[in-house]
Amino acid sequence: MAMSLGFHIIFAMVSMAMPLLMVIAEWQWLKTGQEVYLTVAKRWAKGAAIFFAVGAVSGTVLSFQLGLLWPAFMAWAGPIIGLAFSIEGFAFFTEAIFLGIYLYGWQKVSPNAHLAAGMVVAVSGIISGVVVVMANGWMNTPRGFTLVDGIPSNIDPIAALLNPSGLLQAPHMILAAFAAVGFAVAGIHAFLLLRHPDHPFHQTAFTIAAAVGCISALLQPLSGDFLAKRVAEFQPMKLAVFEGQVHTQKGAPFRLGGIWNSDKEMFDYVLEIPYALSLMLHLDPQGEVQGFKDFPKEHWPPIGLVRTAFQIMVFIGISMMFLALWATCLVFMKKNIFQSKAFLKAMVFATPLGFLATECGWVATEVGRQPWIVVGYVKTAEAVTPMPGLNIPLVFFAGLYTFLAFIVVWLMLRHVAATPGQFEMNPRTNLTALT
Repeated sequence: MAMSLGFHIIFAMVSMAMPLLMVIAEWQWLKTGQEVYLTVAKRWAKGAAIFFAVGAVSGTVLSFQLGLLWPAFMAWAGPIIGLAFSIEGFAFFTEAIFLGIYLYGWQKVSPNAHLAAGMVVAVSGIISGVVVVMANGWMNTPRGFTLVDGIPSNIDPIAALLNPSGLLQAPHMILAAFAAVGFAVAGIHAFLLLRHPDHPFHQTAFTIAAAVGCISALLQPLSGDFLAKRVAEFQPMKLAVFEGQVHTQKGAPFRLGGIWNSDKEMFDYVLEIPYALSLMLHLDPQGEVQGFKDFPKEHWPPIGLVRTAFQIMVFIGISMMFLALWATCLVFMKKNIFQSKAFLKAMVFATPLGFLATECGWVATEVGRQPWIVVGYVKTAEAVTPMPGLNIPLVFFAGLYTFLAFIVVWLMLRHVAATPGQFEMNPRTNLTALT
């Protein structure tokens, strides 16, 4: 299941963010009449369709796995979070229908109707991702039911959906998708701009993708700060593991790095910034931060793995934020951003970083909740299937995902390599500044 989620989340992020990019490009075409925007929109739509098709396969696998691998969990939690999966299914089919209209309706519907279809695709993709994140948030902070003889009763699916963790995880995930996809698309075009600095197609595509990615990267730390405060409130042990807070402490420092020493039950090689963690969580340098040693040891998650994944996510997020600030400075200094080889090379390097940060963030979130699948109510060991012989489907799905990944990479390489050349001799479409 972890392997399936790790594979599928990349396609889910593309489905959330890529339609926004193609809608912006089409809107710019309707606004300016420049053909380059139309070409960018069409090519991005084809790329989005590739990811959508493969994501539909991996999403279907996940649907089966929920029932086959987690029968006890679905029996216990299904009536509570079933609404979220119903909305997700409706959003998925809406996205599929309107993506078909968008791909094949260029000459068959009016320009405004076509743009509206693209907007529906974008909104549906976001809703599809958000409700799944809200369901996951419920697993961290369960709400919307009372427990009677070990069975959930008096179920309120709306209250469950609007749980406190999900309400902040959702915007964090949206920004993560926009930042990751924006940087990935911009990185691809940055690589091509290093070879052809004056190519208007790549300049246009880079401008739109970098704008979406950089704005999201600048907003993401704010979202993360709000989410961290909520985790400290509702899941103090998880927050303590994230931040390497072993003992309860007033004036807690913010810790960088560190290797978990399970024998000494402490972190080695840690760099501390005095009072910073208390200040971040409580706006008070003397605020008290609870340590995970206050909790029963049998409820500790894998400390080293969770802490390392969280640290990688934070480091990547900060790196992307600095790249966004670099781009902002180049714009305000009225520099030709397409001629800055150092910046373009940095963007090429950053191409996969957003996806890597998201994978690490989900490892921190999911593994950091262990041993619970529904915190405080159901343990993971109680919810997983007792069926033996799971090595066979594990190998099968690993092979399936490897094959699908190969197909996607092959198709995208062909798609990117077929760079439109009709604008190369038209100086009027040459963009020389990021605006």
